[in-house]
Amino acid sequence: MTDDLRGTLDRVGDRFNLGEYEIDAYLAVLEHGELTASDIADRTDIPQPRVYDTVRSLSDRGLVELRESRPMKIVAVDPEDAFGELRSSFTEMVDELEARYTAPTRETEAVSLVKSRSTILRYLEEVIAGAEYELALSLTPGLLRRFRDELAAKVQAGVSVELLVTPAARAPDPEEFDYLEVATIARARRGITTPILAVGDGEYSVYATQDALRDDRERYGVIFNRSALGFLVSGFFGTVLWTTAETLAADGAARPFPRRYASIRRAVKDVREFEGEEFFATVEGRDIETGDSVTVRGRVVDLAFEATEEVASLTVETETGRVDIGGRVASLEDVEGQEIVLGRGEPPAL
Repeated sequence: MTDDLRGTLDRVGDRFNLGEYEIDAYLAVLEHGELTASDIADRTDIPQPRVYDTVRSLSDRGLVELRESRPMKIVAVDPEDAFGELRSSFTEMVDELEARYTAPTRETEAVSLVKSRSTILRYLEEVIAGAEYELALSLTPGLLRRFRDELAAKVQAGVSVELLVTPAARAPDPEEFDYLEVATIARARRGITTPILAVGDGEYSVYATQDALRDDRERYGVIFNRSALGFLVSGFFGTVLWTTAETLAADGAARPFPRRYASIRRAVKDVREFEGEEFFATVEGRDIETGDSVTVRGRVVDLAFEATEEVASLTVETETGRVDIGGRVASLEDVEGQEIVLGRGEPPAL
């Protein structure tokens, strides 16, 4: 580190290294322009014996002037004068630090435990922004409003968005809020115990308690960063949360085909919605016996689905015979479907 940069860091750190008493005194003087020590003690929680040390510390930093009179006056310095030179130093310092910064490598299978509300919100935003074809979300009404524009953009881009709003008692009225602007299907679930979560394309996922977003330090959020473990959050969403919620709005057959899916459950539900119509599928996944990567192409000839959504599978007629497609960690089917594309007329391209 150069001497100039170290010196700048020292100056910036010293100027901003204010204690609680110094902050309270400085803000009081700024607000009134000029105060005595007694005035500061009256307007803050600073003990009278500590006021003089506090204002002298502010004077040493160039934030106030002390006028020796009876009583002594503490006069605010114009912030432009107090921080003007520091502003340019700070900008130069950030530029030089940025030039030295080496971005850490992000692990593609990282699992993180976080307790910061701002970090959880940042990851929620990343999951939404990064989704290319499928989003599963459980949001409070406040978070729904926060991410409304981002979700609307995803719907416009053709992303399938399953939205759960919780608690249902505070969910916007469908007569007043256009849920189909932000979701392809929206439901509401009772209770404040429903977690906040987001899963993008079946992989990148965030799970957090509602308490964690109220700055409760005893709560937490879990991030599965581009991890195959994201299917755990997706499965929990689909079988535990989604099935116990009431529908607010659904777009039905509005979206065109072909459609891409990370979840076998969503693919099967769409085929069921068009009962009697012909579908073709292209599936990338793994052979459940060998673990080898496989691609399956053909006509959808059968499906299995239970009301609890715990069981969902497709049977595809290929050139070499029928292949049963299951979801993540499938064991009863032939292939674990990791990416599924449904189309009309012929097997669609991935």
